[in-house]
Amino acid sequence: MCTMKAKLFSLLMLLTLFSCKKNNSFIPQVQVQIVINTLDPQFQSLNGIGGWSYVEGGSRGIIVFRSESENFKAFDRHCSFEPENTCARVSVIESSLFAEDSCCNSRFQLIDGQAIGGPASVGLQEYRTSFDGNIIQIFN
Repeated sequence: MCTMKAKLFSLLMLLTLFSCKKNNSFIPQVQVQIVINTLDPQFQSLNGIGGWSYVEGGSRGIIVFRSESENFKAFDRHCSFEPENTCARVSVIESSLFAEDSCCNSRFQLIDGQAIGGPASVGLQEYRTSFDGNIIQIFN
């Protein structure tokens, strides 16, 4: 009886080992502490819902997106699919609510950062934000 359990356990372990996929979602963890004044003309695109802007920081830059009147989203531009590729960087598709990596053609929603197309199955890395009416803080 113990031999049968041991064989079954070994078989289960082998199946688990061989069914695991390569983890394509490793994005380097970097310290982020960014302050944006929405009154700065450089960031006027953030004054309307659906507006977005790129800022330096994160692993490969950050997309800041105004999702609601008082809420902002901040996503790392580092694509979650094969992040070791030097071209794994997303860009906002003009006049849309999506970002795309032209290297692997993965597409992500700006509303929540989720992968919605292409080979990526993991969403974009999101940073925390706070907003006091004029100042957006992006941090982790």
